Amino acid sequence: MMDTGGKVIFGQFRTAPLSESQLDFHGQPYSVSVLKVGYCLPQTDGSFKADGTITLITGPRTILVDTGGPWDRDFLLMTLKERGLEPGDIDFVVGTHGHSDHIGNLSLFPTAVIIVGYDISEGDTYRPNKLAEGHPYSIDEHVSVVPSPGHTGQDVSVQVKGASAGTVLVAGDLFECCSDEDSWRDLSMNIAVQEVSRQQALCVADVIIPGHGLPFRVLRNRTDPGGLD
Repeated sequence: MMDTGGKVIFGQFRTAPLSESQLDFHGQPYSVSVLKVGYCLPQTDGSFKADGTITLITGPRTILVDTGGPWDRDFLLMTLKERGLEPGDIDFVVGTHGHSDHIGNLSLFPTAVIIVGYDISEGDTYRPNKLAEGHPYSIDEHVSVVPSPGHTGQDVSVQVKGASAGTVLVAGDLFECCSDEDSWRDLSMNIAVQEVSRQQALCVADVIIPGHGLPFRVLRNRTDPGGLD
């Protein structure tokens, strides 16, 4: 990976970070909105402050991807209310993996179908699925939950087709941020597996929403200016 002209190079792909004004990706039938941009900030004592990105997908189904940490409870409820939503309006809650800064508010959504890693449950009933075998779980023809292990053993991402920006991938900690080559390996349970998952994501996504930073655009050729419609 190298940085040139403000764009990050991943092998045959370039990526370009988007701005804080580019957090909404409209489309038909689904739109994707980043409610909170995650962060990871090293501290001088060797600890770090972190919170996961929270993303809302709206359309025929209403889907929340990652809920932030428990400290985000009031923020999450307020932000949903500002969009005319109550917890009971959420059809699916997807936790991209089991870390506390990504699934800290699952209890707010008892009526939703809950997907955390490779587990899919509705109340106390767990649904059979093939995520552990490498197969996606389709919510419908436009939205699917895709296995993307490496950061942990059971990470998933959410792929949304049909946005104005193209295919949007809500990736959890598959990517820490746009320019994460120096950091993701230190946080990976299996570097080789995560590298494969990252390359697969770069092949299919036009925009990636990472776990701890602003969304970024995937550029596949030198003529792509990296802008959004």
